[in-house]
Amino acid sequence: MEVSSKENAQFFSNNTVLPVDRSSFKSESSASKEKQSCCGGIKIFLGALSFVYFAKALSGSYLKSTITQIERRFDIPSSLVGVIDGSFEIGNLLIIIVVSYFGAKLHRPRIIGAGCLIMSVGTFLIAMPQFFMGRYRYERFPSTINSTASISPCLQDKSQTPLSALEKSQAKINAGCEKEAGSSMWIYVLLGNLLRGIGETPIQPLGITYIDDYAMEENAALYIGCVQTVAIIGPIFGFLLGSLCAKLYVDIGFVDLDSVTITHKDVQWVGAWWLGYLIAGVISILASIPFWFLPKHLPKPEKRKDSSASSEQSKFITEDNKDQHKSYQQQVKIAEMAKDFLPSLKNLFGNPVYILYLCASIIQFNSLIGMVTYKPKYIEQQYGQTSSKTNFVIGLINIPAVAFGIFSGGLMMKKFRINVLGAAKLSLASSFFGYLLLLSLFAMGCENSDVAGLTVSYHGTKQMTDHEQALFSECNSGCTCSKNDWDPICGENGVTYISACLAGCQASNGSGKNTVFFNCSCVGTLESPSQSSSAVVGPCQKGNDCPKMFLYFLVISVITSYTLSIGGTPGYILLLRCIKPHLKSFALGIYTLAIRVLAGIPAPVYFGVAIDTTCLKWGNKRCGGRGACRLYNSSALRKLNKEINHDSGNQTQQ
Repeated sequence: MEVSSKENAQFFSNNTVLPVDRSSFKSESSASKEKQSCCGGIKIFLGALSFVYFAKALSGSYLKSTITQIERRFDIPSSLVGVIDGSFEIGNLLIIIVVSYFGAKLHRPRIIGAGCLIMSVGTFLIAMPQFFMGRYRYERFPSTINSTASISPCLQDKSQTPLSALEKSQAKINAGCEKEAGSSMWIYVLLGNLLRGIGETPIQPLGITYIDDYAMEENAALYIGCVQTVAIIGPIFGFLLGSLCAKLYVDIGFVDLDSVTITHKDVQWVGAWWLGYLIAGVISILASIPFWFLPKHLPKPEKRKDSSASSEQSKFITEDNKDQHKSYQQQVKIAEMAKDFLPSLKNLFGNPVYILYLCASIIQFNSLIGMVTYKPKYIEQQYGQTSSKTNFVIGLINIPAVAFGIFSGGLMMKKFRINVLGAAKLSLASSFFGYLLLLSLFAMGCENSDVAGLTVSYHGTKQMTDHEQALFSECNSGCTCSKNDWDPICGENGVTYISACLAGCQASNGSGKNTVFFNCSCVGTLESPSQSSSAVVGPCQKGNDCPKMFLYFLVISVITSYTLSIGGTPGYILLLRCIKPHLKSFALGIYTLAIRVLAGIPAPVYFGVAIDTTCLKWGNKRCGGRGACRLYNSSALRKLNKEINHDSGNQTQQ
């Protein structure tokens, strides 16, 4: 409008008709159309990418929520679960350099769409073992399995059980062993997660750089913050879905639920872990559809047409080869692109800001990835919560704090017009104060549950060293018991016993979940011998102070999550602005590669190995061999996590 008013003034002053009038209106009109096309195109891509981030975050967080379920279902230790979790990073590692470098020269939206389809295939593959392996079997004393036979727990031996029942039971065990020996179905979970990693590879490096290339410079931080915020909504639904599925029995639809004698509060309970993966796979397919219709390029905003790098970028980028970026805007052959690979890699690792940020991120993510992977398990073991409640709490309370923190970081960048140096300071402050709060989380917790023979003796004193030998005492010396069984009961004295036999129970009444054991000689030998010597099915609850400590844990956890996530968006902006424009995709790819190799893959494994060292009671597989852990040392687990996170925090601050 300002141009046209000047031309009108010129027309009236000269009293002549200028032929430029119509062309100026046309150029103004075309410019406005181009602006609308640019804004509309980038917003459509922003919406599609946000939905993809939601889909991948949902499936990833759902995997975290099912860690305990997978461990129990396949009867494997935490260290092996860590390998399964790390297979996602391995899949990402296989093609990240190729995708991030060559993908930037090709059709980025379609590559992202193809990745979503691969991700959905992997998600479906994870759920497949449920349909090929046998029904889930848990340890239960015969009298609790809706049996009409009256069997004394203490005197259980072959002479008391009818021969036909023993033969049938042994035949079932042998059949199960043959099937179990011929298959390790957890491998399908590992391969499926590997495919998920391959499919997820192009989403971050190609999607973020596409936004940064075609969005207005002042809006780029807000757009990236929006994408990351929507991505956090995915884990909210992922953990809530995990909470719902954890309440459903694993073989729902395949067995009569009335015959199930355990509840979701039992340590042997396995929820319908496979159901959520089917839902996540369908969502990934839907997320891929829009990218097949998006263009390879969008018109650049007017402010960015004449400059390949912003004024801030010029402070961090050396001025040699200024015209180098022009050749990257042209169509080139793959062979020619391959020749530039090593020079580009050298250029990237010659950037000190990029290297420092990369090293700090590796140390930080080692702590965060390990903590996020095993946080549900930690809450279950430390505070005695069920899998369903743990996932619900994380999804509804903890994850929204992360989303709000990420969005706040992007909003601060836009509102206060924070430059690259300010972004670095904000990211550092966020990490520093976040880790101080994180360490305080492990200063609180609940004491070990009182389990006779493991954490306390049968006489009520705190436990000794040799746990296996301590399972037997004078009170159960007359019973024929196995130390390998795990069928816990809760005595009226508030102590958990590994089995009714080891509690010295002489009789039982009822069946299934309502079984009550009587005349338990070990229950009566504790501090109050005159107390009733009965017990019920299932372990005892944690101490009275544990619910209060859990509430404190949640409050500090929310504040910690918010503080740490504020630095997320400023960190991304620092990463994007400190490198040359044509290397942005490649830089993000190398960054992701380093995080996967040096944090994503090893962290779940060594966290899992460390957690396994705190196990007090291991389960046993049906055909022999060590299974999943049944009981952890809560105090040792808390100290272990504190030491690992303390070391990571110190190295990050340095």
